[in-house]
Amino acid sequence: METKLSTGAFVGIVISLIATMSSILTLAATGWQMFAFILFAIVCFAMPVALMTMELSTTLQGRGGPQLWVKTAFGPKWGFTSSWLLWVQMFPSMVMIASTLCPLFGVMIGQDQLGDNHWFTLAFIIVFYWLITLLNLKFDMAKIGGAIGIWLGFYLPMGLMFILGLAAFLKRGLDPHSMLGAFSLHGTIPSLTDTKSLQYVSAVAFIFTGISTTGVYAPRLKKVTHDFPLGLLLALTVVVLLNLVNAFLIANVIPAGSDQLDNIAEPVIRYCQVLGWPSWLAQVFSLLAFLGVALQLSTWVTGPSQMMAEVAKDGLLPAKWHFYRHDAIGVAQNVVITQAVLVLVSLFALLYALPNINSVFLMLVNTAAFIYCTVYGIIGLAFIRVRYLLPNQERPFRVGKTGNGGAWAVTGLLMFGILMIALTTLISTDLLSAVFMLLITLLLFATPLIIEHFKRPAWLIDAQADLQNGGN
Repeated sequence: METKLSTGAFVGIVISLIATMSSILTLAATGWQMFAFILFAIVCFAMPVALMTMELSTTLQGRGGPQLWVKTAFGPKWGFTSSWLLWVQMFPSMVMIASTLCPLFGVMIGQDQLGDNHWFTLAFIIVFYWLITLLNLKFDMAKIGGAIGIWLGFYLPMGLMFILGLAAFLKRGLDPHSMLGAFSLHGTIPSLTDTKSLQYVSAVAFIFTGISTTGVYAPRLKKVTHDFPLGLLLALTVVVLLNLVNAFLIANVIPAGSDQLDNIAEPVIRYCQVLGWPSWLAQVFSLLAFLGVALQLSTWVTGPSQMMAEVAKDGLLPAKWHFYRHDAIGVAQNVVITQAVLVLVSLFALLYALPNINSVFLMLVNTAAFIYCTVYGIIGLAFIRVRYLLPNQERPFRVGKTGNGGAWAVTGLLMFGILMIALTTLISTDLLSAVFMLLITLLLFATPLIIEHFKRPAWLIDAQADLQNGGN
């Protein structure tokens, strides 16, 4: 039987799903425009998705999260498609997050140059992703990461980064030669002609892309109608504050044009140099951040896999794969093992064979954001559809007190945000990268529709028979 999660543990899990230290570096790279970028991401992306997630998770409280919502609205085929997209977006996302491990390890052992070695980065991605996968097959890593690991691997290093950054800022003040640069009101407003800054729109929105996945943990909460909205709002508030404050301090210390998007330890090293403090502080930070990244990967390993387990129960995948089976701690083992193989043999991991780590990192972020935007478009439509299909359904958390005007407004904001993310990414990306992102998104979108087209009735019959005979 699955253990129940406290509100505090759930907050930790949510932060693990939607907060990455590397996102702070991406936000810092936008300079004074960070406030406009984060405001756009909140109003046109995070807020609509959070409101939809809170209503749908407390209204439809079964297993599956987004898969259940879309399935209720449009049937099993589209429920499967949404689950598939949320699952496969992990491939570029997890490769991108895992890539931050290499520079952290290099700083830990006093070999900073390892962070610039793309072959070493590729090896690290492979080794540590498999290690995290094996740990998830033995332990309830989601609970460990949410209740304990989040303090050790996220709050502590973030706190250390903030203290050092604030001390450096108080000592030196605003640095006109940094990524932040001299303040001007004009400089805070993004321009549609500034392709250099527009390339970060999807990356900033990516900070919040794990929100909908939190719905899979709703059944494990003690009081879902209270704990889910409260936990999600608390987690989002923490994430926004941590990102903004630390991004501002980082942008003020890193020289313009010298940022490394995957090197979380770089600003801490520069803080120590500005303050004249010992370099071992950067090593301590790297150790803690290393643990944080590893625990975040662990949380991502099991979250989307639960949705694939649910569509397998519906007979939308071959029963012989046994994707619907769970172990004693609720992990869909066959899904977890399969995704480990697919992540590491995919083009996404192999991209690190290319020498320009910054370009690869940004391409992975943008590709993941494209896939996410596709599935969030489906979720937005499902949100409206469920309102009309189940008008009398009890809604413990409801967007708008009466009528559906609030629901339409929230959906409209999300669709506008998705459109702007797609357009700005394409405008600011070179032709080869844009074609790569579009082709990958179209291929991954078409795959579940092809699988569904060739599905067999025996898949559902065999899955149900196995479950009745003791398959979990």
